[in-house]
Amino acid sequence: MSNPKHLHRRTFLKGLGAAVSLPLLESMTPVRAMAADTRPPTRMAFLFVPNGVHMEEWKPAATGAYYDLPRILKPLSPVKRDLCVLSGLTQDKGRANGDGPGDHARSAGVFLTGVQPLKSEGSEIRAGVSVDQFAAQRIGHETRFASLELGTERGRQSGKCDSGYSCAYSNNVSWRDSTTPMAKETNPRLVFERLFGNDREGERNESLARRQRYQKSILDFVLEDARALTNKVSGNDRQKLDEYLTAVREIEQRIERAETSNAPQADMLAGLDKPEGVPDSYGEHIRLMGDMMILAFQTDVTRISTFMLANAGSNRSYRPIGVNEGHHSLSHHQNKRDKLDKISKINTFHIEQLSYMLQKMKSIPEGAGSLLDNCMIVYGSGISDGNRHNNENLPVILAGHGGGWIRSGRHIQYSGDTPLNNLFVTMLNQAGATAESFNDSTGPLPFLT
Repeated sequence: MSNPKHLHRRTFLKGLGAAVSLPLLESMTPVRAMAADTRPPTRMAFLFVPNGVHMEEWKPAATGAYYDLPRILKPLSPVKRDLCVLSGLTQDKGRANGDGPGDHARSAGVFLTGVQPLKSEGSEIRAGVSVDQFAAQRIGHETRFASLELGTERGRQSGKCDSGYSCAYSNNVSWRDSTTPMAKETNPRLVFERLFGNDREGERNESLARRQRYQKSILDFVLEDARALTNKVSGNDRQKLDEYLTAVREIEQRIERAETSNAPQADMLAGLDKPEGVPDSYGEHIRLMGDMMILAFQTDVTRISTFMLANAGSNRSYRPIGVNEGHHSLSHHQNKRDKLDKISKINTFHIEQLSYMLQKMKSIPEGAGSLLDNCMIVYGSGISDGNRHNNENLPVILAGHGGGWIRSGRHIQYSGDTPLNNLFVTMLNQAGATAESFNDSTGPLPFLT
């Protein structure tokens, strides 16, 4: 930080057990280079929801730019121009293909891998490298963390969860290799400490203990660095830095409230204990994890993330929105109107959380645009209709502009059985993780630019 006009992109605010990364500041780039060689990096995230959706109230009636958002997608109105609804995409290896029942486990196991999960009577598991880890192996070295795996529901990595399929398939969408799932983190406190703690475990533990004992913030441990930095940057950067540190503190306070809350968990899964640091509200849990993913992108701590809003086959109830029955049970709706209405409510709730995250990204300035402009956010399910358990015409949204190459604000209809993996090939190449193919892909996905 010796040159007040040019800070290194990897500048940290440091203190005992703390290493607070910073967002992109004007002072990190020589003025002449700002417009040319220092475009913000492109990030990618993959958000998974279980049990399919009510397709009649998901899929827009018209294609192109002049389409209306149907009931379930209405909460995305503020960011409609920043996303594409993609219809007609398929994960063929999510189909039984001779393996019999177990569609929910397959839907998660295949969602980002495109590989048919092994159905085994023993403990053996086998899927394939997921698209996020394919990217992490190629560009993950450019950031502090190669990737970030998030979720809201814990789950076993062994035993059988769905018709002879290992629980590893139902509870993971990210796979390092064919036999190694990337376990997700569901506790917001542990994610926070990972993002903002330094690499010395002893210091991290001491710092956390002091904060909890004396009711201090992690920012209290980096005040000296923060004050020194404030004196070296422009007025615009000072404002941006203040807004960022305020956001970090606000997230920390939300985690603290979750840790001290004794409220009944009306919307948690029956019979499961709430881990320390997990909010009582499921919606707040999703938003809190989403906010930390956004901070990780904003500070370039990682450029790759997965987020399971719930595990495959999740039977969570949604009492706060008036749905007392379990999600999985309702997904076997048999076309009964009352069940379809409740499925739509659940689907809309999930989309509301997505909209929150996308609006947050859009509100964060970066380069000549926003953080959302430099992201590719895939949201979807590995099952289309929960009653039919079908894997074609999957509900998929691609949000963000991918650094400027995605022409958003459209509903695009693809021909039947177009591989979802075609989208992944296109995204990998745009993110700099060059790939000619990805499993059953037949080429890049057209019509996005």
